[in-house]
Amino acid sequence: MDFELDGEQQAILDSVDVLLSLRAGPERAIALAAKGELDHDLARALREAGFLSLATEVGPLEAALLVERAARAAAVLDVGARALVAPALLREVPDVPVALVHADGRGPVRHAAFAGVLLVADGAVARLVRVEPGSLAPVRSGYGDPLGFVPEALRRSGEALGAGSGERLLRWWRLALALELSGASTAALATTVAYLKQRRQFGRAIGSFQAVQHRLARCAIRTEASRWLALEAAHHGAPGERVAVAAAHAADTAAQVFRETHQLSGAIGFTREHDLHVFSMRLQSLRLELGGSTAHARAITAERWAEGAP
Repeated sequence: MDFELDGEQQAILDSVDVLLSLRAGPERAIALAAKGELDHDLARALREAGFLSLATEVGPLEAALLVERAARAAAVLDVGARALVAPALLREVPDVPVALVHADGRGPVRHAAFAGVLLVADGAVARLVRVEPGSLAPVRSGYGDPLGFVPEALRRSGEALGAGSGERLLRWWRLALALELSGASTAALATTVAYLKQRRQFGRAIGSFQAVQHRLARCAIRTEASRWLALEAAHHGAPGERVAVAAAHAADTAAQVFRETHQLSGAIGFTREHDLHVFSMRLQSLRLELGGSTAHARAITAERWAEGAP
């Protein structure tokens, strides 16, 4: 993989950044969270601009750039599921919100309260379940994304998408998670750095102390590695081991970024008035999805043994 974006990729990214700067951000995320809403206006704008169709019309790497950038901009949207995962299974982009569901799961599901399409991982197969948007019970959440409850019977219903579809769904789901974790970690770190440049102690900005800089640097290295691991996996078409490595690294990084950013920000980092919670609380949810880093690590092992590697 070439770690320099080509002209088309950079143009896509620049356009995405402009749109997100106008229609997303922490302030909008806070307002939507207070109402428990999904950002339908942003989804419409991304669809009309052609960004939700990047995976089918350009390629998965370009769609991955969108997912990471949307997470960095605190977009309250099913962008990973709709722009990256759904096209990999359905070869199309649904016009309604998409929720990713595990058949054996018991807890609330991200975006399910607004979903019109459920993609269910059920062992060797994935299932497509169509529901009326807004028909599933919402679950109150403090983690940034609206949640919904998917009944057991619904998790076992729907149209089977063929042999191997379950494994394919998990691969692309892990990739979307890695990208969202990377984007949110990057934003949480940037929010903390900006605060530490302003907050003064002992007559100096807190960010000027070397011990603080070392801790920030370790977080920066890990978040950048998370981003490139995920983008590399997207470039190669989401092979099992690559996406498992990216997801495991991103989940572990999220735990470290959460801990360090809140500790360095002090008490203000735990208030609703400070933007850090917009990203850090989402990190807490995302890093545990699909079983967290432990499950991702097991997937790495399974992929290597399956290939017969020593």
